[in-house]
Formats: sequence, C-alpha cells, structure tokens
Amino acid sequence: MAGPLDGIRVVDMTSILMGPYAAQLMGDMGADVIKVESPQGDMVRDVGPMLHPRMGSLYLHVNRSKRGMVLDVKKPEGLEAIKKLIATADILLYNVRPQAMARLGLSYEVVSEINPRILYAGTFGFGQDGPYAHKPAFDDLIQGAIGLPSLIKQAGADVPRYVPSNLVDRTVGLYATSSICAALYHREKTGRGQRIDIPMFETMISHLLSDHIGGKTFDPQFGPPGYPRLLASERRPYKTSDGYVCAVIYNDKQWASFFSAIGRSEIFENDPRFISLSVRTQHINDLQGLVAKIFLERTTQEWLDLLEKADIPSMPLHDLETIFEDPHLEAIKFFQWEEHPSEGRIRRVDVPTTWTDSQPLPGRPAPMLGQHSEEILRELGYSDESIASFIRQGVTQTAVMPKVAS
Repeated sequence: MAGPLDGIRVVDMTSILMGPYAAQLMGDMGADVIKVESPQGDMVRDVGPMLHPRMGSLYLHVNRSKRGMVLDVKKPEGLEAIKKLIATADILLYNVRPQAMARLGLSYEVVSEINPRILYAGTFGFGQDGPYAHKPAFDDLIQGAIGLPSLIKQAGADVPRYVPSNLVDRTVGLYATSSICAALYHREKTGRGQRIDIPMFETMISHLLSDHIGGKTFDPQFGPPGYPRLLASERRPYKTSDGYVCAVIYNDKQWASFFSAIGRSEIFENDPRFISLSVRTQHINDLQGLVAKIFLERTTQEWLDLLEKADIPSMPLHDLETIFEDPHLEAIKFFQWEEHPSEGRIRRVDVPTTWTDSQPLPGRPAPMLGQHSEEILRELGYSDESIASFIRQGVTQTAVMPKVAS
C-alpha cells in the first residue's frame, strides 16, 4: 500500500543526523526523498563500523528510504541542476545556516521564485532574529546551552554530563517532520508554499522547560524552577538482590498496591508523606530511597512477577546487548534483516507506528555515494552526453557497487 506521503518529493540537502533523520521519516512515509550530497559526501558515512568505505552503520540507519545523488552546487552546472530538481519538488530540507544557503545561491527568495509552492525547511542552531543567529551548533552544544548537563549533575551525577544519545538531533528532526507535514496540509488549503525555520536551541528550550519551568511560570515567581520528581537523585533503576528493575510507583492506587503486595500496608497508610501526589512530589527523593532499600530484598524476577500482579508499571533494565532479545520486540519482529545491495545482510529497525490504511514502510536501503545520480539527472532531462560531461568535470559522480562477500 502507498504511504501517507506518496507523491511528495523531498530534496534532502542535509547531512550528519538531524536533517537526514527527518528526511528518512518522510521517506518511510512514502515520499520520494532525493539525498543530494557534495562530492565529499555526508561525513556521517564515516561513523561506526563499516564493511565498505563511506557506508558506516550510523549512516545506514538515518538514510534509508532515499535515492542518492552527487551534485557540486558550487559549480554553475551543479547549481543549474539542483534548481531543476527544486522545480520538481514539494520540500527542500537543509541543515546549514541560512547564510550558507544564500551564499550557494539557494536562499528562500531564489528558491521560491523557482517553485512558489515549495516548502523551504531549515533545521539549524538558532532562530534568525537574535544574536546567536550566525552561530554553528551541534547536539552537545545545544544540550549544554539548554542546561541539560547541569540538570543531570543536580540529579546526582558527579559532574555535568551530556545524555549519551543524540537527543537534540532526534527531537528536532521529529519536530521538523511534524512541522513540514502540517505545512503540506496548509499548502493543500491555500496553494501557498512557505519558509519554515526549525531552530535547535528554541525547540529544545520549549521541550525542556515544559517539564522544568516550575515556579517561574508565575509573576511574581512562586517557588523554584525544576520538576522535583525528575531531579531526584534516587530516580534510577532499583537495585535488586541480583540485578535491577525499572518501576514507576506514581498514583495513589499504585503506592497502596505496592505496600499491600509486600505486606507493609501500614507504611502507606500511616506515613504523611504519602498522603497525595503533591506531598509525595515534595518528598519524592526520600520516598524513592525508602523503596530502593526494599527492592534489595528480592531478585529481579521476583520483583517483576510481583509488580505485574499488582498492576504496577515495571520493565527489566536492558542494555545494548539484551535489548535485541526483548520478547515483545521479537514477537512483533521489530528488528528485521534485509539485503543491502552493497553491504549484504543488515539489521533494520522497523517503523514504530501502525496504520490501518497507509502504513509507512522503509522503501529502499541507504544509498551509496552517487548511487542514483545518473537516474535522477535523466529524469531531469539531461542526456547521456551531458551526464558524462558532468562526471568528467566533477559536477557529479556515480557509485561503483562493491562485491558483497557470500
């Protein structure tokens, strides 16, 4: 079945992670995503283990469902070709600063003249109306700028630490996808394209402060900022006698059920710190510390069985090895094997959402550098002679498929 974005064309001029991830999501939804790379290629091609040069594991997992071509848009012929491609597109997605797009000759003013209906979407560091407009940005920098490492230290770490995930790139990529899809709907109603800026800093400030703005919500300020439950040093997996368990005991019913299940109902009934969610939040670190001592009394499996019977949310603590053996993920076949034309058999992480009518599905494996250059240039009306000239001049390049070991 066709995906929900079937018939939509995306020109993906992004690199690294944030933009490629957003474009991949649209590709999984059925869009014709054309990844346009410089002759040097996306640098994330070189990250992680790889069987062949420029085909690193991280690249493979944020660039599926795309066709790939090389264009040197700093050369006149390359700029002419990208403009022809833009004329056929619904979306142009980029993740360099807008000033860099203008220097390439691809500002919104230029692009909208070529294609008035296009959605010109940029994911970059900072909004363009403030003093940070020209600053470069990476995931770690934005984590620091929004105060996330400081919160981790406040919650009990020995020093400020970054989250060991590309949290900013992934979150802003998701936000970009949702914004673009909403803009497509707006265009359907009005016929008008538009420029959409998705800045990392402002997006993540709104993301973080919706949890932690606290007392700074009010004028005058009423209490400190910060959500105590999230900042509690005891908010961590509970250590058992032989491992760890993740459990969330949150509402009145769950707290009552927990102490009843372990035969200590009097604690919940008599300790005034348990009287309401508001009071528990004020004392959450002490209460979680109390529970942590109780969890040491049983094994991991004993706790998982007891908590499930008591209808208390719980999960085992996975790591990067055990997650692939999770029985739920195995049952729904969330990790699937596919044959990549150059990399052989590779593991694919499935689309997490399920749809009754237009199920998104990965359309094709991540392309080699320049794999579809000739194909796409022919679609734009270039002759074989012109394409051969482009290759000789370094305007484009094509991929040579390596032999896959049997």
